[in-house]
Amino acid sequence: MEPWLSAAFLLLLSSLLLPLVLLARRRRSRRTPPFSLLVVAGSGGHTTEILRLLSCLSESYSPRHYVFADSDTMSEAKIRSFEQKRAETVSTSQILCNGPGTCVPVCMSALLLGLLGIKRAIIVYVESICRVETLSLSGKILYYFSDYFIVQWPDLKEKYPKSIYLGRIV
Repeated sequence: MEPWLSAAFLLLLSSLLLPLVLLARRRRSRRTPPFSLLVVAGSGGHTTEILRLLSCLSESYSPRHYVFADSDTMSEAKIRSFEQKRAETVSTSQILCNGPGTCVPVCMSALLLGLLGIKRAIIVYVESICRVETLSLSGKILYYFSDYFIVQWPDLKEKYPKSIYLGRIV
């Protein structure tokens, strides 16, 4: 084989591979940073819905911390069996809740911490699938304070323009 031919082949090969290597590096640098997530669980159907939501989240949402009532041993057992590993790094904190009354004081506490400049948390509220025409009491309160307010029915999106309609997500 002629030396100029092998040099041309190497030049052609490197010109084809270089963009692929640069693209792979660029994609690696775009990964989302980890988020610390506070999950407020309620009894019964609320726990089932929140666990379904959590199963769709990536590993970027860790560590995960849970709040539930002392008397709610069933939710605690479900959460413990669902959640088996936690990450060590904490970047941005997020609170994910879907309607139990226990989420209101937790979210208000997080807002207070943010106002005091201690810790900023992003509040993501997902209205329960069973709320078709009106918001729950927790939803009516947190509609004004949440960073993202997600509804699962188009009628609610029309009544509450700040909300985000994603269709059925649970």
